Amino acid sequence: MSNSRRIKIAPSILAADFGRLAEQVREAESGGADRIHVDAMDGHFVPNLGLGPHVVHSLRNVTRLPFEVHLMIDNPDKFIRAFADAGGSRLLVHVEGNAHLHRSIDLIKSAGCQAGVVINPATPLTAIDEVLTEVDLVLAMTVDPGFAGQEFIEATLPKVRQLRQVIDSRRLPCELEVDGGIDRRTAQLAVGAGANVLVAGSVIFQSGGIAASTQELGGVSLLPEGATSDGTESNQ
Repeated sequence: MSNSRRIKIAPSILAADFGRLAEQVREAESGGADRIHVDAMDGHFVPNLGLGPHVVHSLRNVTRLPFEVHLMIDNPDKFIRAFADAGGSRLLVHVEGNAHLHRSIDLIKSAGCQAGVVINPATPLTAIDEVLTEVDLVLAMTVDPGFAGQEFIEATLPKVRQLRQVIDSRRLPCELEVDGGIDRRTAQLAVGAGANVLVAGSVIFQSGGIAASTQELGGVSLLPEGATSDGTESNQ
């Protein structure tokens, strides 16, 4: 594929300094971020606690950017309205453990939000095939969800590549997003596989230059086939 798609950046505030959260969100916006990614975790679906609707509500007047809420929650249907009312623009639900995915997507849309579906690294693409025409975004996890700062799982790249092929061949309007372990090197790999939206946390908020790091990721270019991030040829 060509690198004609504009790369969109979704800074994940899970990695931000919560003592300076409003300031850091503004810095990410000034660096060209397209949206703010909010990780909502309940300690059950994933072994960690994350951000609730009150965080979205408190930031709503801080930025003009839309809020994308990643619902890593058991029974996410119970929280859709709360996050929508708080100011969420796009709500993402996992296929794993969700026996009524169409219902969740319908609830998100009825709340006035865009809908996204999320797939974990070990979940086959067939699990989301039936909803691809219904969603605005597909998020392929490139780590197992639940914690910031994990290492990118390169074995997920064939899945991202296959998703891009399906989206393009079926002329679907949905975006293809990746989340987990994104830095300057892995961003190139993900974009090369077909992603056009990058969720990034530590590389933005813990880099010492939030606006500059956001802008740099937004300008990521494709690596040539078989090349490494330093420009050398891979022997694999």
